Amino acid sequence: MTLTVHHLHISQSERIVWLCEELAIDYELKTYKRAPVLAPPEYKALHPQETAPVIQDGDVTLAESGACIEYICHQHAEGRLFLPSTHPAYADFLYWWHWGNGTFMPTMMLSMALRPLGLGDDSFYMAMAKNRFGSAFAALNERLRENVWLAGGLFTVADVMVVFVLTTLRYWFPYSLDKYENVVRYLKRVGEREAYRKAMKKCEPELEPALGVEPPKKES
Repeated sequence: MTLTVHHLHISQSERIVWLCEELAIDYELKTYKRAPVLAPPEYKALHPQETAPVIQDGDVTLAESGACIEYICHQHAEGRLFLPSTHPAYADFLYWWHWGNGTFMPTMMLSMALRPLGLGDDSFYMAMAKNRFGSAFAALNERLRENVWLAGGLFTVADVMVVFVLTTLRYWFPYSLDKYENVVRYLKRVGEREAYRKAMKKCEPELEPALGVEPPKKES
C-alpha cells in the first residue's frame, strides 16, 4: 500500500513531506486546513495524540515527527539520511538529530507560550526562557560556522527536524535571525534544495517560505 502523509497546514508535518521528496519515494499527500486554529476533527481522529504529523502505511498509523521520520527512512529508503554508527560524524549526527525536538522545539514553545503574558525579564520563567533561547541559537549558529549541514558535510534527518523551527514556526512566533548570520546562510542552502522547494509548494502552496532574516509580516 502507498504511504500516506497527513499534513496539517502550517505545522510540523511539513517535515514529513520534505523528507519524502528528499528520499524520492512514492507517497500520497492529504492536507487539512485548521479550524480555525487547531486541527479539524477529521485530523484529530487519525491518532489519539491529535497532533501533526500523522502517517499511515498499511496497518500502521504513526504520529510524532521523530518516529515518522525514522520509520519512513528505514522502512522505505534503506536508512538513507541517517548516519551509521561507523561514520566519523555519527556522534554529531546523533546529537543534532535529537536536539531538534529534544531541546530546540521545547525552547521555542516555552518562549511562544510566555510572550503573550507580558512578564518582565525579572520573572523567573521569562529569565529562563530568554536564557534558553539565547543558548540554543548561539549553539546552532556556532555549529553552522564551519559546517554546511548539522552533521557536517552531509545533509541528514537532523536538518529536516530543525528547519521548521527556523522557518514556518515564525508565522506563529515571529523572531529575527539578524544576530545569527550562519543560520541565515544555512537557510539559504535549504531554500536551494529542490526537494524542499517542491515539498513546500505541495503542502503549503499559499505560504511564502520564511527563509529570510526577518519573520513574515503577518502571523497566520
